[in-house]
Amino acid sequence: MPGDNAGLFGQLQQSLGSVIELLRVRLALLGTELGLEKQRLAAGLFWGATAFMCLTVAAVLFCGFVILLLWDSYRLAAIGVLALLFLTGGLALLQAAQRKLSAESNLFSTSLAELQRDHASVTQSAPNEPQ
Repeated sequence: MPGDNAGLFGQLQQSLGSVIELLRVRLALLGTELGLEKQRLAAGLFWGATAFMCLTVAAVLFCGFVILLLWDSYRLAAIGVLALLFLTGGLALLQAAQRKLSAESNLFSTSLAELQRDHASVTQSAPNEPQ
């Protein structure tokens, strides 16, 4: 009997060690995915801010060009048309941003798939073990 308890305790300890190692690997995967998502977001924000700055300067220069070009005859019409164009473009971009932000994120999808696979393998192997 004491040998059976040591064997059972040894198997339990080995199983617990395997579960702990499995959790450690899955947490490392989660950390890696979080780091990659953070890098992707930082790069996107940087390039987006740079593009926004360039587009703002270009829009101001373009408006100045059109207004100066039409200064003598259609100054107010040019300002009105440009204002309507920028308003329409801004509203369209705002709707696009709202759609993009309301879409589901796939953050941790790899980790969740691995955890589901682990769960499936554990539940499939449990009924096959001798009791």
